[in-house]
Amino acid sequence: MKRTYATLLFTSLLLSAATSCQDEFTDLTPQGTITDANFWQTDADAVAASNALYTYMSNDDMFGRGFFWLINASDDMVTGRVRATAANVRNFTATGNEGDTNKMYGYSYRVIRRCNEILKNVPGMSISESLKNRVLGEAYFMRAFTYFHIATRYGDQRAGVPIVTVDNMDQNEFPRPASVVENYQLMEQDFKKAAELLPLVTAYSGADLGRAHKDAALAYLTKTYAFWAQYDKSKWAEAEKAADAVASSGSGRALLSTGQPQQDFHSVFTIPNNWSSEYIWSVVSGKQDGSILPGVLLENKGWGQYNGWGYFQPTLELYQEFEAGDPRLKATILTFGDEFTYLGATKRYSSTNSLTGFQFSKYMQPYETPVTTHLNANGDKPTTDLNVPLMRYAEVLLLKAEAQIMQGKSGDVALNAVRRRAGLTPKTGATLADLKHERRVELAGEFADRHADLVRWGDAQTAYAKPQHGRQYADQSNPNSTYKVVEVWPARTFNPAVHHVWPIPPTDLANSKIAQNQGW
Repeated sequence: MKRTYATLLFTSLLLSAATSCQDEFTDLTPQGTITDANFWQTDADAVAASNALYTYMSNDDMFGRGFFWLINASDDMVTGRVRATAANVRNFTATGNEGDTNKMYGYSYRVIRRCNEILKNVPGMSISESLKNRVLGEAYFMRAFTYFHIATRYGDQRAGVPIVTVDNMDQNEFPRPASVVENYQLMEQDFKKAAELLPLVTAYSGADLGRAHKDAALAYLTKTYAFWAQYDKSKWAEAEKAADAVASSGSGRALLSTGQPQQDFHSVFTIPNNWSSEYIWSVVSGKQDGSILPGVLLENKGWGQYNGWGYFQPTLELYQEFEAGDPRLKATILTFGDEFTYLGATKRYSSTNSLTGFQFSKYMQPYETPVTTHLNANGDKPTTDLNVPLMRYAEVLLLKAEAQIMQGKSGDVALNAVRRRAGLTPKTGATLADLKHERRVELAGEFADRHADLVRWGDAQTAYAKPQHGRQYADQSNPNSTYKVVEVWPARTFNPAVHHVWPIPPTDLANSKIAQNQGW
């Protein structure tokens, strides 16, 4: 959210003081409440509570790189540096104890608890109706948004993830529902309620930019239906309707397109477009706080000028997926010899660290100017002024196209809107294969999640049975060096009866007394 970090810190401390036990919610046992006699009284209290819903958005173990370790299992990228815990996740031999991925589940329930406290207490507050509606809408959105990220990863037709609402949040135990469908049902209700209560993003300005809004709720409702359709094909029709609702909401959603394909896609991922018509939901970032993902993806040690971390490197397979002449390639991936601006100087890409010979370039714009302009001078916390997208209008269009194709309709109009921005030949009678290709190249290196796509399409077993490749350069410091193609990650065994979900962290299992996902 676009507000001062002092305010964020104050809000965090305020609610921590009122609910110290709540912030130990990883065991799913609510041991404290925020019904202190001095709270839930004023407009400021309601706003403080809503502000606290977003504090985990920028957490390093959530949308910094936490969830990205799971996305990293896909065929689009490899870990980039030797890291045993990350290799366990990629190789589907994880236990759930891995430090890279054992916090998202518990942190998510802390957010859910905060949502429930708002939904419990705000309706009875004597505050303006407009503020009450907005704060309640934010809570409904964030509860559903948070459930989306854990239910789709830890729940299946055999067991969902525990459902905690106002009605049951003071219980001591929370059993797993019989199916993840129950989670989807709650998400559907919450996203719809959020869309009803929340204003359009155009109603926000200044410090309120970054709050949940109507389009964000409708966009994630669309994606919820797409995942739910694995279990109920009728949800494709609902996904199409929800996507149309985003387009017709009145906010003016549109792809950034000026008829200059070589510049337009690149311009999406720039600081001036942090609040563009295309960014629907993102991690609001700044030099001192936000998502560390840009720095995590940057060349390890940043060519001696900044502390990049060198993780999540594109594979040759992803590079080769782009069509000839697709300008999204250069805007997404740097390869040896590519020219770019780095910390105020022109540079040609080479790397002494990349396993694949490539680097993601989507989030490189903040690095064009000197460090003090748009970067955290502390490279151990490599945040930038660039908001990191979680949901773009391009994805809504592709979800609509997918929903139409899955219903036997034509998805050409929505799919070709994305292709047209890239200056590519339109498709006629676009197939599911066309849709899969378009999602892969349009959304590569984003939280849209290629791994989750492969799983829900039933393609993961085949994809991961193939090794991933890269380019090994004879002189890694020479942009003009010759190379040979090498295997950078061997074929993996993906069991679709087990690995379609991840193991729940054992500590959370023990504390909440629920069963692990079968097979892990």
